[in-house]
Amino acid sequence: MMTTPLVNNTLTAVPGFRVGHLTDLDAITGCTAVICPPHTVGGVDVRGGGPGTREVELLRPLYQVSEVTAVMLAGGSAFGLAAADGAMRYLEEHGLGYSTRMGFTVPIVPSAILFDLGIGNGTIRPDAAMGYAACAAATTDPVEQGSVGVGTGCQVCALRGSAYATKGGIGSAAIDLGNGLIVAALVAVNAVGEILDEQGKILAGLRDDVGGFMPIMEAFRLLPPPPVAAATVIGVVATNARLTKAEVNKVAQMAHDGLARAVRPAHTMYDGDTFFALASGVIPADVNLIGMYGAEAVTQAIRSGVRAAQSLGGVRACYTQG
Repeated sequence: MMTTPLVNNTLTAVPGFRVGHLTDLDAITGCTAVICPPHTVGGVDVRGGGPGTREVELLRPLYQVSEVTAVMLAGGSAFGLAAADGAMRYLEEHGLGYSTRMGFTVPIVPSAILFDLGIGNGTIRPDAAMGYAACAAATTDPVEQGSVGVGTGCQVCALRGSAYATKGGIGSAAIDLGNGLIVAALVAVNAVGEILDEQGKILAGLRDDVGGFMPIMEAFRLLPPPPVAAATVIGVVATNARLTKAEVNKVAQMAHDGLARAVRPAHTMYDGDTFFALASGVIPADVNLIGMYGAEAVTQAIRSGVRAAQSLGGVRACYTQG
């Protein structure tokens, strides 16, 4: 793939986007805010069987509101949806949001959560204060990756418990398509499935008793009782392309192709796999180009997230397999 290397190989390489983390290392949870440039068009695609989301329906093409102010990604399972309340307060204070005919500014903050209650202190979850702090911390600096923000409590293949899981995290990647056009992804990796590297080998997965990995599909087939897990991969694809609302939704749909290349299996009933797509509308572009490279950025971001993760809460990172 012949593309121009970027100095900032993360989502904030897309001009105008800011990202902020709030990390609670004691509770092992957190949240991550993506604040958009004005007039950013948003879309969404949900593929997992157990999603936890907020404000996703209005992003579909048939509905009136097109602009997205920010996206909140949070741990804490459904409790973590409260982090978006804090984002709304921060954004309103800064005059950011959808302008109504009655003169009110209403921030549009879609949100998705992941299940991290099984690591750290599950009684402490991202709330409005954490969401506000994540927005206040948002910058255009390269995005910190690994065990931070929404990635703090992420695990991969936790169906036998944390001792046999591998640490997940949040990862990001950006691709320069030339002439100022950039597409990037930010992904929190908390999957039921294993993560595959560039050669198709298991990078992070279900640990066995001898220092290696047991293929997750074999575990589902052989391990009694039937495995039960709560997990997900959630993320954002962002670009400075000029796209319609229908086209941005197509980009969100194609983002799941990138998920399926790096996670095996994807989109199970235990996962809440959800991708948002955001287009700031600066450079005219072909939706097919943005979609295919957006999916590639997702694949890269997933691998980057687990490679950057650190061991936490008894869950070993991918380079400490013993």
